[in-house]
Amino acid sequence: MASAPTSARVLIQRPDSFFIDGEWVKPSTDSKIKVVNPSTEEPFLWVAEAQEADIDRAVLAARSAFDHGSWPRLSHAERAEYLRAFARKLEERSELLSGVWTSEIGVVRQLADGVASGAAHAFNYYAALATTFAWQEEHQPLHSPGATKGYLVREPVGVVGAIIPWNGALGLIGWKVAPALLAGCTVVLKSSPESPGSALVVAEIAAEIGLPKGVLNVVTADRDASEALVRNPHVDKITFTGSTAAGKRIGSICGGRIARCTLELGGKSAGVIMDDYDVESAAKSISSTARILNGQVCSSLTRILVSRHRHDAFVDALSAEFDKIRVGDPFDINTELGPLAMQRQRDRVEDYIAKGKVEGAKLAAGGGRPAHLNRGYFVEPTVFAAVDNNMAIAREEIFGPVISVIPTDSEAEAIDIANDSPFGLNASVFTNDAQRAFDVARQLRSGTVGHNAWRTDFSIAFGGFKQSGIGREGGVEGLLPFLESKTVILS
Repeated sequence: MASAPTSARVLIQRPDSFFIDGEWVKPSTDSKIKVVNPSTEEPFLWVAEAQEADIDRAVLAARSAFDHGSWPRLSHAERAEYLRAFARKLEERSELLSGVWTSEIGVVRQLADGVASGAAHAFNYYAALATTFAWQEEHQPLHSPGATKGYLVREPVGVVGAIIPWNGALGLIGWKVAPALLAGCTVVLKSSPESPGSALVVAEIAAEIGLPKGVLNVVTADRDASEALVRNPHVDKITFTGSTAAGKRIGSICGGRIARCTLELGGKSAGVIMDDYDVESAAKSISSTARILNGQVCSSLTRILVSRHRHDAFVDALSAEFDKIRVGDPFDINTELGPLAMQRQRDRVEDYIAKGKVEGAKLAAGGGRPAHLNRGYFVEPTVFAAVDNNMAIAREEIFGPVISVIPTDSEAEAIDIANDSPFGLNASVFTNDAQRAFDVARQLRSGTVGHNAWRTDFSIAFGGFKQSGIGREGGVEGLLPFLESKTVILS
């Protein structure tokens, strides 16, 4: 099995340092984080681990840059030029970033190769908003005697703590950092201990393009130091992507000090298959997207609802598709499903597979470790049939390539079951009738609803209902949380 390319290790320039106030600085302690390649179970990278003192240093740098520096006082067009420079440099490092992502969490290389372009798109997208977004609107005051003119102006929220998950680090850095910078905010970017490489490369780019000091600060920390970032009174807003459990903790802390927060959390997304749609076509579509990030996608379709009289035919079709998926070395261009990101994640997935069996669901495909792989955190793509929506495998986020198929007796019941979840991140409707898809979509309590496939589009908006989060990322909706609205009334 291939290991990580040597260049990916060597070309991360300063894994032993943090990027704070425009410089690479030594950490407050010698504590290190070991990053393990999940395909080989061998160390890929060692990085410095931030303590509370390092977090505080980064926050104070961001605070000073916002309160006294040039960044919030530049025009939006001037800030946009820095975003475009970010995009160009990300594209230049595409091969490195792809190798890092695959080495850190096992993303298959054919998917990883597009990660830099995706992140560059986010920076270019928000750069383009510099001249089209309504930063200032004129209004006629109606309740202010003697006033002649009113304005609604949108100003930066201040210092932002951006907390990035391990599964899709670079892409989410783009959709958090780019709008924050365009708005005029300064940022402390906290990468996950499992996948810090992308953030370190972004820090290198910030230094290379001459981003003013303190505007972007980059640290890697585990849970305790991360909580220090959330608690720090100099941080005006937290933007977080991760588990619902962690999101609840962050939300409670932010609520206690009335700090702004955007939370993109977990999901248990439903695919609703209508009777007019071919079950084999649905199976192919679901199989092709269930393998993205090796099933570690918060918005993945993991509950499939199908009429009872077509349940067995769909399960057979989906199982056949899952059995075809090539599991193996993610650096092999022919591989379709790589390992789970870490040992604890495989343990979690295997625990849920065991629960599904105990609860009485029928294991129709997968359920074990691939026989041809004697190392790495691999698990077979798994299908459970005859699942009841009250089972743990139907209600709780597994975060792996495990799908539950739930039989239903009517369209109305399918919609009710789809909505009977603490989550509401994503869904899809499979039907040949686009109007019917739209009508059903309007009845689903979900932040995104796709048609005939798993779909998501950050250029519009991404986020969830219920315990899937608060706020949206991407599009104009993703810019608004980094802005405060101010009313100015002139006489």
